Amino acid sequence: MLVLAVDTATPAVTAGVVRLDGGVPRTLASRVTVNARAHAEVLTPHIMECLGEAGVEPADLDAVVVGIGPGPYTGLRVGMATAAAFGDALGRPVYGVCSLDAIAVDAADDRDLLVVTDARRREVYWARYSGGVRVTGPGVDKPADLEPQPSAVVAGSEAHAALFDLPAVGEPSPSPAGLVAVAASDILAGADPEPLVPLYLRRPDAVAIADRKK
Repeated sequence: MLVLAVDTATPAVTAGVVRLDGGVPRTLASRVTVNARAHAEVLTPHIMECLGEAGVEPADLDAVVVGIGPGPYTGLRVGMATAAAFGDALGRPVYGVCSLDAIAVDAADDRDLLVVTDARRREVYWARYSGGVRVTGPGVDKPADLEPQPSAVVAGSEAHAALFDLPAVGEPSPSPAGLVAVAASDILAGADPEPLVPLYLRRPDAVAIADRKK
């Protein structure tokens, strides 16, 4: 099965075409641009470049997977809206997955794992995993409010992972293969996807500022 994967939950604008064979995702093409202000400008060109490199047409896709966060409001909605538009145009299911789960999959470490990404306001989005399964989170907190234990390793944003006294593993943002791996069982089973609901975890900055001015 051919799957389009996109994620804009972090400063990385990620797109890829992944072949899912027997539950094992294999990336055919991927594009990543790290620029928190460029989600809207580069995501669709990234998708088209990946399709071209993989030698497939949009109609060849069997499904779409998109990271639903947690992430900042503006960037996150770009990825989700784009994925939904592709799915609607092609008549293909769109599966939303927690972006932190994809980072955990990419870490490929069964030890107790803490995943953190930039939530701005000197905070992090986080989740904890044990044996590859999420056991706590996702949440948003200041790093000082998160105890490094019982985690054995940390993954995610390099700058924020460095705030914890733990060995760092994996990649700073979700990969296309990681995103597809999280949704693989549903894709292969032909399960109906859940409605796409973004994991904002808090109100948009613009709303918070407007409320403070009242």
